Amino acid sequence: MEDFDFRHWSHKAADWSADYRETLRDRPVRAQTKPGEIGAQIADAPPEAADDMADIFADFERLIPGGMTHWQHPRFFAYFPSNAAPAAVVAEQLAGAMAAQCMLWQTSPAATELEIRMVDWLRQAVGLPADFRGVFQDTASTATLCAVLTMRERALDWQGNREGLFGRPPLRIYASAQTHSSIDKALWIAGLGQDNLVKVPTDAAHAMDVDALKLAIRDDRAAGMTPAGIVVCVGGTSVGAMDDVRAVCTVAAEEGLYSHVDAAWAGSAMICPEYRHFWDGVELADSIVLNPHKWLGAPVECSAHFVRSPETLVRTLAIQPEYLKTHGRDGIVNFSEWSITLGRRFRALKIWFLLRAYGLEGLRRRIRNHVRWTESLAARLAAEPGFEIVTAPVLSLFSFRYAPDGVSEEALDDLNLRLVNAINDDGAIYLTQTVHGGRVAIRFVAGQFDAAEEDVAGAFDAIAGVAHSLPT
Repeated sequence: MEDFDFRHWSHKAADWSADYRETLRDRPVRAQTKPGEIGAQIADAPPEAADDMADIFADFERLIPGGMTHWQHPRFFAYFPSNAAPAAVVAEQLAGAMAAQCMLWQTSPAATELEIRMVDWLRQAVGLPADFRGVFQDTASTATLCAVLTMRERALDWQGNREGLFGRPPLRIYASAQTHSSIDKALWIAGLGQDNLVKVPTDAAHAMDVDALKLAIRDDRAAGMTPAGIVVCVGGTSVGAMDDVRAVCTVAAEEGLYSHVDAAWAGSAMICPEYRHFWDGVELADSIVLNPHKWLGAPVECSAHFVRSPETLVRTLAIQPEYLKTHGRDGIVNFSEWSITLGRRFRALKIWFLLRAYGLEGLRRRIRNHVRWTESLAARLAAEPGFEIVTAPVLSLFSFRYAPDGVSEEALDDLNLRLVNAINDDGAIYLTQTVHGGRVAIRFVAGQFDAAEEDVAGAFDAIAGVAHSLPT
């Protein structure tokens, strides 16, 4: 492709992108294709000669959008949001055009120095103390893995990377059953083993039982095991569970354990001071993760990983062969030493554009609206015959189920799975299910960047309309 072609097709892609965003409400939220349907229309082998760009773009328009679930759709209420505010999308286009590899200060000084500043902007925005510093990881899964690796090395006096784990007493990590599955996977990858993730019981509010945590730590020490760290849940994926951060982090400090707060979704809401009670005591944590790419509007991937002692993270992850050293520059930050991967994208640029284009007050207004609209929807469903609220709204997340009279408890799980599938097949909105208290429930979470009040309110008609049409 020649330079003039690049300019032409970049303009066409920008125009297509703008048209796509403007027409999202006309599309079904979830892809309506069958498995294999898209793949069957793609050539089995790569072309020997170059295809014409017009043909490539036409095939994109014909095949891809219709086979996508539209995460930027204003009626996307499944999983957690994965937003892409328009101003931040522009930043991604610019970052993609430069295509920098931002592993070291010297490979992109502006990227490193902007990242330092943008992490600090976010720290201030969510009210964390000034002694926290941080880095942009790709996702919360990676940030949590970094935390688990740090727990491991700290507990082994920094010998694990060099000597391995063989012949040592098992290391134990503690979390509640409400924490994300990425914590389980982190123990797999860190070599600690699934069986050494201790799932501490929760109380009636779905928070980790602090007394049970203390007992588990005591019993593990008595059994010759080595407690290493605790993962604290702030806004669990299933129903938004919130641990008592202050109490759990206090136990961690008393026991000499590393504490990591997983606030991947809910952490964004802490830009609103009135929601900070959800993570009261967070200043006691050793590390924290929140995802601007969920609720704040940064395109995926962008996960803010805050640490109280960067030296422990760098000591865990840094490796410095001669070809990666920067000579003659003292006091620089090389963020590849704060990350698992060596290669790093220019993530800070989209945060800079995002925070400047919308301002903290503009972002707060969106989050407050999502919370208010969600509470209103939950109240309407609670008053609708045949529906019950399983878990009350936590920020912008609640769960419910359809339980009409005359349907046995045993049949309700199947009915609610049929309901969520029918809603998603209808295409007006998109929801996902969970299991809570041993029973299937349906989750609703608002958070799409461009959602309006009528989008959330309209979910009531989509849910109730489909439910009342189902045979029971």
